[in-house]
Amino acid sequence: MAKKKKATSATADAVPASESEVKKAQETDEDEDEDVSEDDASEIELLQVDVGDIVKLKQILDETVAGTLLDKCSLVEDHSVDNVKLLVMALACTFAMVAQFAPLPFPDSRPILGGCCAAYFILSGLLQIVTTFWDKDCIMATKPLEKAKNMKNTETEKYGLRIRTCMPRFSEFYTVIIEFHKKFDDGEKRPFVKATWSVGQFFDVDGMFDEYGLESEVEELYERFEEGKFDDQKDYISDKISIKDFFGFSSNPVPSPTVSKSKKDQ
Repeated sequence: MAKKKKATSATADAVPASESEVKKAQETDEDEDEDVSEDDASEIELLQVDVGDIVKLKQILDETVAGTLLDKCSLVEDHSVDNVKLLVMALACTFAMVAQFAPLPFPDSRPILGGCCAAYFILSGLLQIVTTFWDKDCIMATKPLEKAKNMKNTETEKYGLRIRTCMPRFSEFYTVIIEFHKKFDDGEKRPFVKATWSVGQFFDVDGMFDEYGLESEVEELYERFEEGKFDDQKDYISDKISIKDFFGFSSNPVPSPTVSKSKKDQ
């Protein structure tokens, strides 16, 4: 009858480590900590947005579109309209300061207060008119290029670009339109490119924003415009303000989402 062998374990006596070994171990731990911190710094930080806040959602998308065209497409922003609005706001604030800090007692300051309040009201209304009927759905205007990168579209040397975005109320679709910043006559052909995406393509259910995904889509859209591959005129979305648009109810049809080249290849 076979016998079971007893498992024997030999224990070794503890030997204290030398000072050189302790220093080497400490240096190794410090190097590992530095590597971990560098890895953490290189991690992509995703922006989280409340997907129920449509205003904030569109603001994030607009800022990303503008930043991509300025930083990665090397466009230069035209601040002429913004300077006009700043001038109007500064003048309105001046009247408000005069009304607040005028060194006159109250009964005698009624004419000044009335004039300042009227001027502030008029200037605020003028600013609202500029924003509604001049800016419209434009988020940015750019200056003409010094030299066109593609000879198929040399008009970029004469005119700047007008970047428009729209996201109708209660809609999940976000549209970007790139066109020339010039005045077109009625019936004149408008060269433009347009792309529409569902916001679900760039935001997950937790509101984490895929900024790099939108940047690549915008770069692809700008390359189409730069190469002169304009969209059909029947797909143009007019920027004329109607009564429905003024109160936030867009009269334009719901656009169909755009399929990028990468997805077409797949």
